[in-house]
Amino acid sequence: MFNLSKLDRHEKLVDRMAETQGIDIGEEMMRGHLSANDLRSAVFSCTACTHADDCVHWLEDHKDGASQTPDYCRNAGLFRALREA
Repeated sequence: MFNLSKLDRHEKLVDRMAETQGIDIGEEMMRGHLSANDLRSAVFSCTACTHADDCVHWLEDHKDGASQTPDYCRNAGLFRALREA
């Protein structure tokens, strides 16, 4: 069975990474730039990442924002596309 606390953790990481990139997930969904399926896929992709603890530290170190994701981010392409939308 899939661990719901893991899913919740990665949902929060995706949201925090988006915020760090200056992306408002809700706004992007309302504008039609991001679908619920896209967001779900991003969260599931994040759950397969082996750098979750590194990501937590990276996000703490970039509370004031960042122009790009760390190299290991599995959703870097999505965030880049949303920034350019």
